[in-house]
Amino acid sequence: MPVPESPVPPPERLTQSSPDKLDLLLAIDNSGSMADKQDVLAKAIPDLVQSLVNPRCIHKNGMEPPETVSSPNEECRPDFKREFEPVKDIHIGIISSSLGGHGSGACPAMTSPSNVDMAHLLARESENSEVNDLPTYLNKGFLAWDPDQKRDVNGEPGTPDPEDGEADIEGDSPNDLNDTSLVEQLRAMVKGTGQSGCGFEAQLESVYRFLVDPEPYERIEIQGDVAVPMGLDGTVIEQRKNFLRSSSLLAIIMLSDENDCSIREEGRNYLVAETRNGFRLWRPRVECATDPGDKCCRSCSQNQDGCPPDPACTGTDGFPARLSAVEDPVNSRCWDQKHRFGFDFLYPIERYRRAFTEAQIPNRQGDLVPNPIFSDLVTEDDDSIIRDPGLVFFAGIVGVPWQDIARQNAQGEPDLLRGLNEDGEPVGGFKNATELGSPLLDNAFASTWELILGDPAKFQPPKDPFMIESTAPRSGTNPITGDTIIQPDQTGWNTINGREYTIPQTSTGDLQYACIFDLPESKSCEGNAQSCDCREQQGAPNDNPLCQPEAGSNQEAPGSRTTTQIKAKAYPGLRELQLIRELGPQGIVGSVCPAQLDDDNAADYGYRPAIGTIIDRLKTVLGSRCMTRPLTPDAGGQLSCLLLEVRNSKGACDCGDLPARTDAAEAYPSAEAAVLSVDIAKAAGWDCVCEIEQLAGAAAEVCRTDPDDILSVNGNDLHGWCYVDPSNGLGDPAIVADCPSNEPRKIRFVGEGEAQRGATLFIYCPDE
Repeated sequence: MPVPESPVPPPERLTQSSPDKLDLLLAIDNSGSMADKQDVLAKAIPDLVQSLVNPRCIHKNGMEPPETVSSPNEECRPDFKREFEPVKDIHIGIISSSLGGHGSGACPAMTSPSNVDMAHLLARESENSEVNDLPTYLNKGFLAWDPDQKRDVNGEPGTPDPEDGEADIEGDSPNDLNDTSLVEQLRAMVKGTGQSGCGFEAQLESVYRFLVDPEPYERIEIQGDVAVPMGLDGTVIEQRKNFLRSSSLLAIIMLSDENDCSIREEGRNYLVAETRNGFRLWRPRVECATDPGDKCCRSCSQNQDGCPPDPACTGTDGFPARLSAVEDPVNSRCWDQKHRFGFDFLYPIERYRRAFTEAQIPNRQGDLVPNPIFSDLVTEDDDSIIRDPGLVFFAGIVGVPWQDIARQNAQGEPDLLRGLNEDGEPVGGFKNATELGSPLLDNAFASTWELILGDPAKFQPPKDPFMIESTAPRSGTNPITGDTIIQPDQTGWNTINGREYTIPQTSTGDLQYACIFDLPESKSCEGNAQSCDCREQQGAPNDNPLCQPEAGSNQEAPGSRTTTQIKAKAYPGLRELQLIRELGPQGIVGSVCPAQLDDDNAADYGYRPAIGTIIDRLKTVLGSRCMTRPLTPDAGGQLSCLLLEVRNSKGACDCGDLPARTDAAEAYPSAEAAVLSVDIAKAAGWDCVCEIEQLAGAAAEVCRTDPDDILSVNGNDLHGWCYVDPSNGLGDPAIVADCPSNEPRKIRFVGEGEAQRGATLFIYCPDE
C-alpha cells in the first residue's frame, strides 16, 4: 500500500497482543468508617473473579443470551464462544491507604498497627494483626490463580504441586493441594484490611510506593525541621518484584470514601499531619481568600518577597500568625489547601499520571530512572517483554454520586439498568471515558468532568454542588437529577446525600457528604471510637443524616437524631477523579455509594455496576482488538492504514520469518522511526518493526464475513488482517459479538497474521 513518507503524523498505539497474565492490585482505604464499604466490595468479589477467570460464552450471532459454564477449562457449547480467553495466570494483592505520619507524630504504630502498613501487601485476618496471617501463594502476600497448575516449573502441568497456585474459584476440590478458594481468600483479605488505619489517607501515594517508587524509603528522619527520607524498604522492593510481571496486564482498583491526602515526604510538608502539642498551621495571606492562584497566595510562614504587606500575617507575638483550632481542625487538613493555608502540601496529580504512562520517572534526587511498571524486574526468567502503557488501568470506586456518572435512560434519568450508551443502546452501567468526556444536558455542560470535578488547575469547583468540599452547609441543585441540597433547619430529603448537617465547631472537624447509602444493618455508636459516625457530639446538635431520627421523627424533619447509624457516607473524591480524567481511556470511575443493597440478584446491586464497568474496559485488551472509534474504508472495504508490529527480537529481527509480514524499515522508514521514538521503546528494547499485511479482495471478504476461527480461500489458509465494522455495513455482526456495545468494530487478525504475544501494535492512517 503506498503511504506518503512526508509528513508523517504519529502512529496510534493499539493494545499489544492479548496478554496472558494479569496483575490486579486492590488499593483499599483502611481509615475509619470504611468497614461498610469493604463489606460491599467483598460481596462483589465473585463478580470480579468469575468475570476474569471464567468469561461468559457469547452466541456467535448474538441471537441467544450469554451463558456461563462451570469452569475456565470447559468449552462453550456449539455456536458460542468466550468473550475473551479465560485468564489463567493472575496475581491479586491488597495494599491499604496508610503510610504513617509522613514524618509527623500522627498515626503511630503503637496506636494501631494498621497506621503504618507502608504499602506492604496485606493478607491479615483482622486490622489488629501485626503480620500476614492468611495463607497466600508461597507466603508472598498475594494470591496466584493457576487453574492449570503450571506455576511449579519443576513439576508437571496439570498435576497439583506445593508450589502451584490456586485452582478453585469457589469451594474446595482436588484441583490443587490446599483447602481454600480464590473467592474465599480474597474476601477474607478485603475484610481484614479493616478501618483502624491512618486518618491522613495516602491512597494514591500508597499505590505509587508499591508499584513505582524506585527508592521507597525505610524511614523518615526530621533533620532540623525538615523531613528526610532515609534507607530503602526492602519489603516493598521484594514484594513488587514477586508480584509485578513485566508483560502482564496491570489493573489497579481503588476503594475509598475520602479525598486523597498523599502528603509530600520532603521538606516541611509533614507539618500538615502534625497533631502533637496542639500544633496549628499558619494563616494564609489575604490573597488566598479570593484567588488561590495569585502569586502572593502563600502561607504567612513563607517568604513574603514581592508581595505587599499583609498585617493579618503577623500574630500578637510578632511571629507569623497561626490559625485557631476551629479554623484548623486536625482531621480536615487535606482539602482545598491552597485556599485555606496558602500552600499545597500534597504530591501533584501529575506524579501519578506519569507513573502509569511514562517509561522514566524521577528518583529522590530528581534524576530520571526506569519506571518499574515498564521494566523487567526479574531478568533471570524467560519473560523479557515490557508491557505497553495501554495495558495499565486505574479504576477508582470513590466519592461521587452514582447518579452523576451513570448512563441515562431515554427519559434522561440516571439508570444503571437501562441507561443508554453513546450508540443509544440500553446497556446500563457507568459511563466510559468517551461518555464522561462528552457534552451533556443539551450542551449545558462541556462534559461530566465539569460536573463532578470542575477545573482544579484554575481552582474552579465542580458544577454539582454535592461534589464541593465544604464544612458549611452548601446550596444548589444537582443538574442531573434535580435534587436540591436541604439545609439543616429545613424539612426535606434528597436522594443523593439526604441533607446537610451541622458540623461541630471543634478541633476535629468534618465535611459535608457527597453521597450516602443505606446500611444493610444499623449499628449503635454508643461508646464507639472514630469508626462510627453517630457518636455524641460536643457543642452541636446531632442532625447528621446518617443517624436514625429520634422516636416520633422522620428522616425529612430537621432536629436531633440518635446514636444509631443507619446510613454510610462518602466525601468528594476529587483528586482520585482528577487522576482518572488525566488517564483518559486508561481511567475508570465508579461510585462508592451503591444504588441499592436490597436485591443482590439485580445488576445494580452494590458495586456490581462498578465491577462491570471495569471488566468491560479490561476485556477490550484481554479479548479481541475492538476499536474505540470508527475508521474510514474505501469502496472495497480497505483501509489506507499500516499495521506495525513492534517487538524486542534480541537482535534477531527477520520479518520474513512469519507469514503476512514485511520489513517496515524498507518501505516506510519514517513510520518505523516514529514508533521507535516513543518513550517506552528504549526500555522495551524494541529493535524490530514489521508491517502485518492487510488482506484484499476475496480474502478480505472472507475475513469480514466468516466467523470461523480458521479461514481459507481456494484451499489456501489466510494470514493477515481486515477491518470489520457491521454498523457501517462492513462484515458480519457475529465477528464483533465479543466487542463492547459502544465499540462494535475491530481489526481482525486471522491465521499467523495475529500479533506475536508481547508485541506492541501501532496503526498508522495518514488519511484519517
